[in-house]
Parts: sequence; C-alpha cells; structure tokens
Amino acid sequence: MLGGVSGGPLETLHRRALEASALDSVEAALESGRFREALLLADWAPEGPLPAGVTVEIDRDHSQEAFHFGRRLQGAIADHGLERLLYVGGGGAPLLGAGEFEALARGISGEAPACVTNNFFSADLFAVSPASLLARLDPPPDSDNVVPRRLREECGAEVEELPRSLATQLNLDSPVDLVALALGGRGGPRLARLLEEWAPDSGRMARAAMALTDREAEVLVAGRVSSRTWQELERETACRVRVLAEERGMGVAGRDADGSARSLLGQTISAVGPARFFGELLPQLCDAAFIDIRPALVQMGLRPSRADRFAADLGLAAEIADERLRALVEAAAASPVPVVLGGHSLVAGVLVLLNDWAWAQRDRAAGR
Repeated sequence: MLGGVSGGPLETLHRRALEASALDSVEAALESGRFREALLLADWAPEGPLPAGVTVEIDRDHSQEAFHFGRRLQGAIADHGLERLLYVGGGGAPLLGAGEFEALARGISGEAPACVTNNFFSADLFAVSPASLLARLDPPPDSDNVVPRRLREECGAEVEELPRSLATQLNLDSPVDLVALALGGRGGPRLARLLEEWAPDSGRMARAAMALTDREAEVLVAGRVSSRTWQELERETACRVRVLAEERGMGVAGRDADGSARSLLGQTISAVGPARFFGELLPQLCDAAFIDIRPALVQMGLRPSRADRFAADLGLAAEIADERLRALVEAAAASPVPVVLGGHSLVAGVLVLLNDWAWAQRDRAAGR
C-alpha cells in the first residue's frame, strides 16, 4: 500500500522515496520466486516503469476520510481471491532482502492459521495464511500496526516475529530517515538513485553518529525507545548511553491524536524554554542526542503539519510555519552538541544503521 503523502517539496520528496522503496521491495519479493503476483494499492500512480508482474490499482477518491486501511485490504483480498498474503507498507521494507522475503513466505506455507511479521505490537509488514483471516477482524483494523496482535487474539493464529535486524526494523517515517540511508549508502536501486540526486546535508547526523563509537562520549536517546533498541546500543556501541524512554505505543493507542500523551522531555522544554534546554541543560547530559520528538510535541500542545514535522526533522527552521516549533528547532540546531530530531524510526532502525556506519568509518580511518 502506498498513499497519504502529498503536498509541498519535502512531502513530495518523501512520497517519491516511498514509491522507490515500494517498487524495490516488490521487485525483490518477486525475484525470490515465492510470490505469484504483486498488487500495488495506491492513491496516485508511481512515476517510472514498473517491475514485471506488478498490477497497480489506483483509489480515485483521494480524501483521507474515504480511505480505510482494513476495508481496503479486505476488499483487495476478496476481489483477487487471495489465499495467502504478504502485506508491506510503502516505506515498510526499504532494506528487506531475499532472505527475509523467503522467511515470510516459508512462515505461512503450512496449513495452520499463521502470521509472520516484523513487529508483533507495531507491524509495518505481515504475511498471513489463510488471507481470509483478515475478513474476520471486526471492526476492520484502522492501521497495519495492530493486525498481528488482533489475528492472534481474535482468530487464534500463530504469530511469528522475524529475527530483529536492521532490515526488519527500518521503515521510512520521515525524510530524516532518508538522510541516514544516504549517509550509510543503503537502499534498493530506485531508492539509492533518488538519494544520490537529493544529496542531503548529513553533517550533523554524522557527528552525532560518530559519538556512538567514542568510549569517552555519552549519547542521549529519547522518545519511544524500545528495550531491544537499548540492549542493541549497550552491546554494539562504545559510548555511555543515556535513555529516556516514554510513550511507547503512543500512535497505536491514539494518545497522540487525543493529546493525552505525556512526556518528561516535553515538560522540561516547556518549563525552561527551548533555548536554555538545548543550549545549557542538554550539553550537561550528553555529547550527542537522538530525539524522537513526537511525544514531546504532544505534551507541549503542538500539532504541527506534516510539512512542518518534516522540516523540523531536517533542521530546516526557516521552512517551519509554526512559531513554537520553529523556535525549538532553532534552539536544537544552535546546541553545542549535535542534536538529531525525528520520529519513532530514528530511535529504532535508524540508530542501528548509523551505528554500523560509524564503526565502518572508524575502521576505515584506522586502516582496517
């Protein structure tokens, strides 16, 4: 599925990246030989030629109110008579390779009701057999995140998680994730070409990432940080890691939409102001920071547009319409320590990618 992102330059860029990622993923899946056909359900036709074996279905009504994830998915299953299904969100698998696609297909090859996913509690992709199980979810799911959990609870399906890896945990939430992919030289052929054309400024992100390999450094990771990410950082980084984990599951629970999410980070920024927080307090805590800023924005009563969120993640303060968010981003950019802002993926798969990149740079510099 591919849709829901359009608007200004940054939104257009992100949409193009989602298209490239979706087509790269479809091509890799079909080349595995385990899939008969591919359906791309989209609100707009993607640019450029399609991989062989792909059928595109365009939803002509582009209003967000008219689209419903679960009903659209159930309709596609019924219309095409699908018996086994692999669903992937447009930006849900930018690094998934043949091995992971093989595992997804193998996991639903038996007769028992089964689901294989990348994340039981917040899925970006899932394979299901029989596909008719999805028609039994009543009401239909509002998003992909909850499908594996509901299949187990409501249908008794066995649910298997793919092994946690960079490929299974990285998805594209924001253009800042694309900066990390460009820095690391990762992505399928279409996505890699797009990133090469864009050539984003990755200087601040690179400085923050290198701190992960410094035994004398302390790095703050804040936001919806999972215990698994923390364990990964404890095992694979050289620095000391300071974690502020809050509002896990915020999106699935709707605590962002109704404004009920609470964030210690947001409370602190509100209490002392962005300039003092990023200019004085944060440098006392760390030498670099990776911040999933979304919970803090809810706490602060900020509901920026998607264009403003994307600009904030990239540090483009001049392009932000919301005055309070612009002041926060200006303060973060002026901090004596490198601060990288983003969404959930920043403090999940993106951190793993950046750590891998930073160690490769250190090894190269040492001649290893």
